[in-house]
Amino acid sequence: MARREAGFTLLEMLVALAVFSLAALALVRLQGVTLHTAADLDSKAMAQIVARNMMVEVQTDPSPPASGTAQGEVENGGRHWHWSREVKATDDKRLLQVNLTVDGQAGSSPVVLSFVRAVQ
Repeated sequence: MARREAGFTLLEMLVALAVFSLAALALVRLQGVTLHTAADLDSKAMAQIVARNMMVEVQTDPSPPASGTAQGEVENGGRHWHWSREVKATDDKRLLQVNLTVDGQAGSSPVVLSFVRAVQ
């Protein structure tokens, strides 16, 4: 009676290696997407902080901002942020509507913050 060797065939090993490779590639791709998402969230959170800081400046300034649009650059957190501001009158003549847009990174969506301010 012939004794059968125990073990894996070459074909079984190649299939197992292919399955493992696909799983490893999927994990590497997932890690890349996770890192990109985390960086985008960090940029978005920082842009929100910049927008809120600008809102506080507009709210605490004794004179109201001029109606119309304005834009500029500000540095915060070691990065440069482009902002634009649109000021328009509301139905209530005692209030102004201010729309701030802050954009700091190409390819990411800008942060938009809208609020009202008293004319005084």
